[in-house]
Amino acid sequence: MKRILLAATLACAAIAMPCQAQDKTVRILVGFPPGGTTDLLGRVVADKLKDSLGQTVLVENRPGAIGAIAAEAVKNAPPDGNMLLLNVVGSMIVAPNARKSNTFDTLRDFAPVSLLTTSHLALAVGPGAPVKSLKEFLAWAKANRGKAFYATSGAGGLPHMLGMLLARETGVELTHVPYKGTAAYINELIGGQVPSAFDALGDLSEQHRGGKLRIVAIAGSARSKLMPDIPTMKEQGIAVEGMAWFGMFAPSATPKAIQDRISGAIARALQQPDVAARLVTLNMEPVGSTPEEFRKVVQDDWNKWGAVVKASGFTLD
Repeated sequence: MKRILLAATLACAAIAMPCQAQDKTVRILVGFPPGGTTDLLGRVVADKLKDSLGQTVLVENRPGAIGAIAAEAVKNAPPDGNMLLLNVVGSMIVAPNARKSNTFDTLRDFAPVSLLTTSHLALAVGPGAPVKSLKEFLAWAKANRGKAFYATSGAGGLPHMLGMLLARETGVELTHVPYKGTAAYINELIGGQVPSAFDALGDLSEQHRGGKLRIVAIAGSARSKLMPDIPTMKEQGIAVEGMAWFGMFAPSATPKAIQDRISGAIARALQQPDVAARLVTLNMEPVGSTPEEFRKVVQDDWNKWGAVVKASGFTLD
């Protein structure tokens, strides 16, 4: 009998998650208010993970400090796979590089578990702008030095840094004008008060299709499946790339077996047709990845965007 009990105990230790933890609720912390894109993505994924993990999966909103409050909570959670962090590149890469002091270290305190989705960033101009391509935009910017303003939905986000990166790589002077959200600048872009904008493709797509503005380039490594008619910057001869992403993280000490189990469950969830259809409405492209693949994305983006932030001199302090 003792041998049977010992074998059962060892079996529990060997599987991806401890047997006792199977009955616990998995909480996915989101550092933004309910109803936003990150929150909606979390709820779509959580609904499918219930079946894959055989556990109750809940989304818990802990907004504040550009996602840092939720990140700190997960950093300090037990590494048992029962508390996860759903966060974005801006919160995990850009913001920490723009602060003089942080409550967490992205590379040290977290185990990247899975890259969930990506979202293209785009450069758009107003309908009256005399440009139809990225090269024409850059030529216009050079000819209108001091007038080449670009709007974004806020200072310190990835669109802000993409504009800085494009300016640095091309030698063109571009001046950032931050607004409080996309809705705050979109009418001024359409009306010509601001000549251009960088934002998520999904936030600009409706106005592009309606002819109210013109998207001249996206910054992905390949064209978007959602709007395949828009060429990339690279296709137009400018080697600038930048993708927004949403990913799942666990505390850094989480065992590899647990990370693999969760990433596998996420991959299966993202492959479901109804999930893919829902993500299209959120202007996201499902990915799914191994922990190793996502870790490389995080490290590469840390090196890339960290350098851009430091070169810009921008700080959140």
